[in-house]
Amino acid sequence: MSLFLRMPINRIILITIFLILFLMPGNSQITTYQPGEKIYYTIHYGFITGGEATLELNTDTLAGTEIWHSRLTGKTLGIVDVLFKVLDIYESFIDPCTELPVRSVRNISEGNYKRYNVVDFDHTTRTDSAILTSDLTGVHLTQPGIHDILSCFYWFRNRILPHIDTVKKGETITIMTWFTDELYPIRMRYIGTEEVKTRAGKIKCYKFNPVTEKGRLFKTEEDVSFWFSSDKNFLPVKIRFDIFVGAFIVDLVSYEGLIYPLDIKKK
Repeated sequence: MSLFLRMPINRIILITIFLILFLMPGNSQITTYQPGEKIYYTIHYGFITGGEATLELNTDTLAGTEIWHSRLTGKTLGIVDVLFKVLDIYESFIDPCTELPVRSVRNISEGNYKRYNVVDFDHTTRTDSAILTSDLTGVHLTQPGIHDILSCFYWFRNRILPHIDTVKKGETITIMTWFTDELYPIRMRYIGTEEVKTRAGKIKCYKFNPVTEKGRLFKTEEDVSFWFSSDKNFLPVKIRFDIFVGAFIVDLVSYEGLIYPLDIKKK
């Protein structure tokens, strides 16, 4: 400390700027994804293809500031659409410097159930907490650095997966999110590597089990699985939900706009 105090003021300023720009976690360089990325999935139950989903990221503006806009759209198809029509849209407006959400939108239409919710995130006014303003439930104070349900997975791809060699099998990584107007911790337990067969081909992946609550849908805490490609994209390529009535699988079909070529074994 005494050495620091004896430094010339200009050197202290330079060191401070260096620490702010390069060492603060909020300014991590984004290397695993980019605007223009678009991923297409099918949703199937056994041999029945019951829906499709699209996850895309584009540049946009919000209140005059350039942001990144992620949009996840899921909808039913065919006979499933006739029996129980679903059109769910989730949107996240993300600060590209911090990878934190500025606004999230949840637009749900599932049969007769409809829900529309907008939440604005303020990460700067207070240093000890984030201020969230929901159009349905008002103002909430949460821990700083909180994510929404979409931004957390981009953050996970860019901040955690590039350092996967430091994560032990069985270790759980927790990301706090705000979902359905309440705190929702996502706990990702690392399982290991697997080669996954998708409709796009075979891909070597890192497998994680989000810890689920046993109850109406799930029998165990490991009834949901995520697979991320083990190349530099860390692309989410497959999701499996094991519920009481069987298994639903979200399967990669095609993609565009990746930073790196996807390491895939063609069929």
